[in-house]
Amino acid sequence: MITVVELPEFDSIKQGLTEAIGFAQGKPGKAVVHGFEPIDIKAVRAKVGMTQAEFAAAFGISLGTLRHWERGDRTPRGPALVLLNVVAKEPEAVLRALQST
Repeated sequence: MITVVELPEFDSIKQGLTEAIGFAQGKPGKAVVHGFEPIDIKAVRAKVGMTQAEFAAAFGISLGTLRHWERGDRTPRGPALVLLNVVAKEPEAVLRALQST
C-alpha cells in the first residue's frame, strides 16, 4: 500500500508552477514579473568615472565582456543586467558594499 502525504511546500510549488504556465500562455494572473530596460553601459561607466579596466575589475565583469556590451555585440542579461541597473542608480552604494574590509 502506498501512502500519500500532502506537504504544504508541494501546494506552494504547484501554485507557482501553475501561475508560471499561465503567464507563459498569456493568461493574466498573480505572477509578478520584474523586467529591466536595456542599459547604456558606456554611459554608466562614464557616470562613475572609470576606465573599462577599472569598471570591469570593480564590478567583477570580464574586460572582454564589458567591451562587447559597450560595442553592442552582446547585451547583459540576468544578474549582470540587475547589477548594472543598480550601479546606474546607486554606484557609490554598490562600490561601498563591494569594498574589502
